[in-house]
Amino acid sequence: MTAIVGITERGAVHIGGDSAGIDGLSLTVRADTKVFRKQGYLFGFTTSFRMGQLIRYSLDLPKPKGRLDNFMTTTFIDALRSCLKSGGWARKDNEREEGGTFLVGIRGQLFAVYEDYQVARAADGFAAVGCGDQIALGALYATAGSGLSARRRITLALEAAERFSAGVRSPFVRKSIKN
Repeated sequence: MTAIVGITERGAVHIGGDSAGIDGLSLTVRADTKVFRKQGYLFGFTTSFRMGQLIRYSLDLPKPKGRLDNFMTTTFIDALRSCLKSGGWARKDNEREEGGTFLVGIRGQLFAVYEDYQVARAADGFAAVGCGDQIALGALYATAGSGLSARRRITLALEAAERFSAGVRSPFVRKSIKN
C-alpha cells in the first residue's frame, strides 16, 4: 500500500504521500494522514497505520546531536525500537526484530528507515517508499533538473504512482520542514 515521496531542496525537506488504506482488494481513503510534522521532524510512513500512529503519538523523539548519520542510526533507531516494542508493533522472527518503513526529514536531510531498522540517505536527494515507490522514483528522476518546485515534482510522482499502482490513491498530502 501507498506511495511516500521525499525531496531535499535548499536546506528543506519535502514529503508527500497518498491516502490509501489497503487490505487485500479492499481500499479505504483515510482521513488520518501518512505525512506529518513532529518536534522538528517530518515523517511519511507506509507499512501500517498502527506503526504511523505510534510514531506520531507515542514516539519520544530525541534531539539530534553530533553527526546526523550517526545519530539517526543509533539514538533515533533506539528510541523508535523502544516505542514500537512498547506499542506492540515490533515483530520478532528467528530472533530478528522488524519494524516498518518510512521517510523522515530532519535538519535538511532525508532518510529512509526500512523494516530491518537500516537507515538510508539517497545520494540523489530524493527517495520513495511503498508499493508505488519505483513509479514515483522514475517520475522524480525524470523531473530532476527541470526547474519544477519540489512540491510540483512530488505531486507528479504521486500522480504517476496513482495511475500505475492499485495501492495508491489521492488525495495527496504534502508537507515541508526547513531546519
